[in-house]
Amino acid sequence: MSGEPGAERTRIKRFYERAAAEAADGAFQVTLDGKPVRTPAKAPLAVPSEKLAEAIAAEWQAQGEWLEPGTMPLTKLANVAIDHVEANREAVIDDIVAHAGSDLICYLAAEPQELAMRQMAQWAPVIDWLTEGLDAPFEVATGISHVTQPAQSLERVRQAIADYDAFSLAAIHAMTTLMGSALLTLARVAGLFELATVWQAAHLDEDWQMARWGEEAEAKARRERAWLEMQAADKLLNCVE
Repeated sequence: MSGEPGAERTRIKRFYERAAAEAADGAFQVTLDGKPVRTPAKAPLAVPSEKLAEAIAAEWQAQGEWLEPGTMPLTKLANVAIDHVEANREAVIDDIVAHAGSDLICYLAAEPQELAMRQMAQWAPVIDWLTEGLDAPFEVATGISHVTQPAQSLERVRQAIADYDAFSLAAIHAMTTLMGSALLTLARVAGLFELATVWQAAHLDEDWQMARWGEEAEAKARRERAWLEMQAADKLLNCVE
């Protein structure tokens, strides 16, 4: 029984009546009719908090006649944490720090000026917090010319995430890739901004283009799916605090 119920194109009929969270060996395991759910790598789907296990079990319980993996983002994140992040935590941290080294919010639009002003208004408080609160100043440029960020600042980013467990790191990495910004992610994790605020800040350019040229149905659907994944990552962080 895998926690990743098949590929998106494979439909699996629901085969259980009840999903639940149960204490097991110092953790909390998700079960289906009393049998443990397993990850794609066949590890038990066991998580560090009862709150998180209950939230994952709720995803399974909410399934209809057919399992829909796209509606189970917490299950997916937990699988990633158990099967991949736990054994590769340094590589995951390296990737988050690499995102910070070329972060979205360090590059203001060259034009139009109105977009650049919106970016500055929403991104500058994060840059200021990094400088003052994290002792990690970041250089901001206009246009696409690469800026080499201070090594000390990148090291401070590394230190800020180094002690998180595999589940939190999986969530932080997911948020970073979904937004294209490790720095906005850090600001959210620190409680500096609401989730919707950092999400909007990460999509200023996209929203500008949609307002000007119209919204494509495919792009809208992709954005909605990404937002659901973003909410799940944020919820996972709250569940393991």
